Amino acid sequence: MTLFGTDGVRGLANVDLTAELALDLAVAAAHVLSERGAFEGHRPRAVVGRDPRASGEFLEAAVVAGLASAGVDVERVGVLPTPAVAHLTSSRGADLGVMLSASHNAMPDNGIKFFARGGHKLHDDVEAQIEARMREPWERPTGADVGRIRVDDLAWDDYVAAVVESAPGRLDGLTVVVDGAHGAASVTSVAALERLGAAVVAMNCDPDGLNINDRCGSTHPEGLQQAVVSVGADAGIAHDGDADRCLAVDGDGNLVDGDQILTILALSMRGRGELRGDTVVSTVMANEGFRAAMRAHGIGYLDTAVGDRYVLEAMRAGGYCLGGEQSGHIVMLDHATTGDGLLTAVHLLAEVASSGRPLAALAGQMTRLPQVLVNVGGVDKSRTSTDPVLAAAVADASAELAGVGRVLLRPSGTEPVVRVMVEAASETQAAEIAGRIASLVTDRLSLDQT
Repeated sequence: MTLFGTDGVRGLANVDLTAELALDLAVAAAHVLSERGAFEGHRPRAVVGRDPRASGEFLEAAVVAGLASAGVDVERVGVLPTPAVAHLTSSRGADLGVMLSASHNAMPDNGIKFFARGGHKLHDDVEAQIEARMREPWERPTGADVGRIRVDDLAWDDYVAAVVESAPGRLDGLTVVVDGAHGAASVTSVAALERLGAAVVAMNCDPDGLNINDRCGSTHPEGLQQAVVSVGADAGIAHDGDADRCLAVDGDGNLVDGDQILTILALSMRGRGELRGDTVVSTVMANEGFRAAMRAHGIGYLDTAVGDRYVLEAMRAGGYCLGGEQSGHIVMLDHATTGDGLLTAVHLLAEVASSGRPLAALAGQMTRLPQVLVNVGGVDKSRTSTDPVLAAAVADASAELAGVGRVLLRPSGTEPVVRVMVEAASETQAAEIAGRIASLVTDRLSLDQT
């Protein structure tokens, strides 16, 4: 079984993802990176952070123990967003970064993400090597050669300062509601926006280890939409549990998704001469309205597989500086090495403030094609691309849409579900086709079949 998905190792904590597995992964990662020359000429160092999940406490302890036992010095930076760990790995010259988080997943899940020197996510081949080296016999360091562990409770401030410094302008005069999803952004996002002059109303920023992503944050923006209207705010910002995502809400309570945010940032950056190659990188899940907006403004776009790691790879290969996903993973490569929800929020709100235009007007630069996404659970997602009946159904539905929509059927890389996405001329047509195919997925791929 392959451990690594599109965003690290993820599963039910203490069942799929155990302390033993976390320790073994940490040791194997230290060995692989050492042999690849990552630690050559100096004593290896790692930055380890986590989101507030209760299970993160014992998983963090296991990872730290594994790294130290392999001779790696560890900086424990506590509860921080995933992009903060990536930033600190880079800014502090660490050889390895480790983040314990299951991102937008429910509280019982957890995950492990690795960052290489410079704060970049590991390539697939390195992850495969780590998995292959787990539990192998090894010579353990002793005495002064074992790793040392240091706790840094103020690392969050270094990250916030870096994001604030990146801002293209201040946010004075804006009132912003921040939904922290009871997650890793509960302190950092409020602090950064207030330092830039915004009046901030915080909601769901009281993590207790159990309430992360619980009917709040970027996967449940309904409460934020109501709050923005209720307090008369200019905008709302919604993060997921580890704050590598940002979705927004305009002053009328309408959701502004990742495609719309990408559109706003692309046009803003192009206007300032900062959009390298006049190109944006997105994924196959991007709404067709995004592509139409880019074409209308003479901006190129490049599609990748789903997952911000693939967006990043394409950006680095082509020398581009902006990319992202509809889900709100936005990568601004001139300022960060991975998707960063706070960085995205700061640059989005700075455009609102500097343009003098409400967020609704900026989001209106893109017209979304009606899109329906259905997640089908309880199925064998590994057979999604090989089932001939499903392939025929997708082909028939695509013909039915006759060039005014599309169908995308894919297994999730982070959850045990198959995703059915349909774009059509109307919401009704999209929902009908999506429901039809989702039912067929259940019939064909159900795990209950004998």
